[in-house]
Amino acid sequence: MSIVLTEDATLHPLVLPARADATNAGEFRELARVRNDVYRAITGRDEQDLEPEALLPLLRSRPERTTIVWAVRVAGEMVGRAVVDVPHEEGSRTAIASIEIHPRVWGRGIGSAVLPHIESVARQHGRTVIQNWTEQPASSGERITARTGHGSVPDDHVSRFLLRHGFSLEQVYRVSRLDLDGPAAGRSTALHDDAVRAAAGYRVLQWEVPTPPEHLDGYAWLKSRMSTDAPSAGLEADEERWDAERVVAGEKRIAEMRQRMLVTVAQHVDSGELAAFTEIGIGPDMTATTHQHDTLVLREHRGHRLGQLVKCAALATWREIAPQSRTVITYNAEENRPMLSINEALGFDAIAYEGAWRKDLS
Repeated sequence: MSIVLTEDATLHPLVLPARADATNAGEFRELARVRNDVYRAITGRDEQDLEPEALLPLLRSRPERTTIVWAVRVAGEMVGRAVVDVPHEEGSRTAIASIEIHPRVWGRGIGSAVLPHIESVARQHGRTVIQNWTEQPASSGERITARTGHGSVPDDHVSRFLLRHGFSLEQVYRVSRLDLDGPAAGRSTALHDDAVRAAAGYRVLQWEVPTPPEHLDGYAWLKSRMSTDAPSAGLEADEERWDAERVVAGEKRIAEMRQRMLVTVAQHVDSGELAAFTEIGIGPDMTATTHQHDTLVLREHRGHRLGQLVKCAALATWREIAPQSRTVITYNAEENRPMLSINEALGFDAIAYEGAWRKDLS
């Protein structure tokens, strides 16, 4: 049943098909196309594009979260979507929400009409905080600084919309890109050798997913610490519970999305503990941009250049796995100076910024 938003805009709850190529998947496939169009219009880039077959696993609800999806239409034409993720972590107060509408229909009050429906879902699930991550179009005008004091985003239509509706800019992520056709290989080799000298007592292990059974528990622990040890500023950071079963389920989604992912870890030799990791992936187009995903060094193992070690080792192996992919993109909190320093030394350049916003519901 559609919901009237404005005189010509409507909101449509989306029922996900069992398969992206199912006979009833037409609306979902349209949503996947519009999603890509919206991201391209906002960022001017295409590395966030996903085929319907890759998007579908990301939008399904799963044991650790419930996902609600709507399509937004203007005069019957789909122009965007709204998504709410409700984490199931014990004690969670948050809902993660996004309103993604094509810029050509901005300024008509559509987003303002969608937001109460998002807030209603959050309240129905007992949530008191809504959080949102939004990349904004590049701008040379006035900017808004995050409450951390690190990083800023343009004071544009997106910022004004969020501020007007009670959101605060808690954190800024730097979007960085590495050109593998440049001097990256030489830099990476030198930095790897330097890290090896500093990381006595650790060794590098690598695998393409699925994770070998003997490393499932250790990798799950690293993933759980990603939710508590990475910088989160004034955002609500739920402590995620990862176990071998959750890792296996996540890697099945990666396979369903027809993606490849390399996991690189640093293992403490004496204890056998996995102390640091990074993930790098692509797919199914092996000529497309590579994505650097989660990277973390456990707090108790910091000070040995393990972040530098695993990142350099990952890039070296990735050149053999995906030699036709010539760029890597990654996202890092602006206050995460240790990780940004590694990226800068490798040759990553800042290309955009993403705001992390929070609203406390009354």
